[in-house]
Amino acid sequence: MQREATWEGGGSPFAIGVKPLGMWLFVVSDALTFSALLVTYTYCRLSNPDWPTPFHFSPSILFSTAMTFLLLSSSFTMALGVRAMKNGRRGQTVRMIAATIAMGLGFVALHLNEWFHLMRVENITLTGNPWHQPLFGATFFGLTGLHMAHVSAGVIYLAIIAAGVARGKFRAEDVEASGLYWHFVDLVWMFIFPMVYLMSVAR
Repeated sequence: MQREATWEGGGSPFAIGVKPLGMWLFVVSDALTFSALLVTYTYCRLSNPDWPTPFHFSPSILFSTAMTFLLLSSSFTMALGVRAMKNGRRGQTVRMIAATIAMGLGFVALHLNEWFHLMRVENITLTGNPWHQPLFGATFFGLTGLHMAHVSAGVIYLAIIAAGVARGKFRAEDVEASGLYWHFVDLVWMFIFPMVYLMSVAR
């Protein structure tokens, strides 16, 4: 009877708030976009025996490993922030989100540094490279650029959430929704890192 009453309105029949549910729907739709890009990159790489492999242990792999560490650590601090908010500890929530933002900015800074190295030293651009494989630049910069854009948007999103929590405006489900977005961004990188960087070195 209680479940039937919930479906009649005024409750959450899926046992999840409206904002987290909306974020889940966004994550699923966005995952399809990244999946298409990952499949495209993998197909181009496997179908071309002369696919470029510019990612050496130093600096590309060192940078990408550091970026991976930052994102994994940021997921941990984000989870702590969500738990703190559910327990009513707003001050700790703001501190954990601030730590997450700092690591997100570190990720973007390292990624941009890598991009500049590839363009200035390796002569790899969106449309050209020393191997004369234009699809490499298009797929690499397209995939990593879209992910970096998501991280940058996530940093702005988390900054807004942290400011609102500090002023007592947002609730636990708002922080939970932002945490879902951030974990999704981190998860996508866990596919990009081995497929784009590690497989290039192992080749």
